[in-house]
Amino acid sequence: MSKVAFSASVMCANLARLEEDLRTLENAGCDELHFDIMDGTFVPNITFGFDFIKAARDCCRLPCCAHLMITRPERYLERFVEAGCANVTIHVESSIHAQRALTQIRSLSASPGIAINPGTPLTKLDYLLDYADRVLVMTVDPGYAGQKILPSAFERVRILKTNLAYRELRTRIEVDGNIDVENAALLSSLGADILVLGTSSIFRPGDLAENFHGFKAALAVKKQVV
Repeated sequence: MSKVAFSASVMCANLARLEEDLRTLENAGCDELHFDIMDGTFVPNITFGFDFIKAARDCCRLPCCAHLMITRPERYLERFVEAGCANVTIHVESSIHAQRALTQIRSLSASPGIAINPGTPLTKLDYLLDYADRVLVMTVDPGYAGQKILPSAFERVRILKTNLAYRELRTRIEVDGNIDVENAALLSSLGADILVLGTSSIFRPGDLAENFHGFKAALAVKKQVV
């Protein structure tokens, strides 16, 4: 099993003490920050914009990844990269010309990603896998934190990993939604490379650094038995 990366979901952080939380995550060894960008149309919620990401970039040195849950994301790709995003992930469901958008992200010197909702067939990704550095498999319907994982997510990750291996692609698999220790261990054993950590894992009552280290330790143990 390859080493997994940890991506902290900023929408689950304590925004009243954002700088403290982000520096804590950086010092604890988190790999990147995950920004869920929602427009209230593609998903029933509204979250962050460009200025928020710029402010977060001033707080720490962790790479910023924008997960665009918005309609017509191609309108804003350049602005998210200018705001400081090292990775920009768009949804296969929201972009009419997804391949062109992925190519544009790479031309902006950022890493392109493609996300897919639970109800969308994985075959919709077939022509896009050559253009993406990561595939974000949503394990819940996107929009809100605190949902339960959909059982179909595990088989979808396994199938996607098999497809990537067959095509000899290095595209990484990212998973987002109810990533607790048990689900994280199973998903990583099936091929997930990046875990998005939210309220099911580290953003819980208690010390954030202790929660992060505790999650990593518990995951290492759990992975031995799945």
